Amino acid sequence: MISKIIWIAFGVITLDQITKQLAKQFIFYGPGQIDLIGDWLKFTYTENPGIAFGLELAGPMFITIFALIATIGIFYYLYKTKRDNIYYILAFGLIIGGAIGNLIDRFLYGQVIDFIHFDLYKGYIFGKYIALWPIFNIADSAITIGVAIMLIWYQHIFEETPASEPNLQEQQHKPS
Repeated sequence: MISKIIWIAFGVITLDQITKQLAKQFIFYGPGQIDLIGDWLKFTYTENPGIAFGLELAGPMFITIFALIATIGIFYYLYKTKRDNIYYILAFGLIIGGAIGNLIDRFLYGQVIDFIHFDLYKGYIFGKYIALWPIFNIADSAITIGVAIMLIWYQHIFEETPASEPNLQEQQHKPS
């Protein structure tokens, strides 16, 4: 079970790191932005020193240590629970992979590389400039999808599997 989670996490980490390096190479050192679907979907290179959605609640070192402790805590939880259902494996594989993908950035660059940009709305509301969707990356997507799986299939992920009942035929053939 843990090995399946690790394989999913490894796939997320690999895809995340490859796409971040491609973004750095072709967007940052290139035009800075690549439009994919009009002005709605584009690749825009940015570096995020904060946490989700660019929030800066504490310094980069605190965020890195917190993320590392949280990741270790999730691994400990996985080690102790040992559930073996697809929802559990997929959710935790995606979350662990995304967390490690962003941790790698924090260790290497001190911040996270983001580049996927949905520009659903940008403009002024009550005199303040608003962009409705933050720029994100594959790791962020994996974490979000993993959490969504947890929320949608919560009972399947966290249900206790009943201990298997002994087979009646085995009980009948046992010597007394």
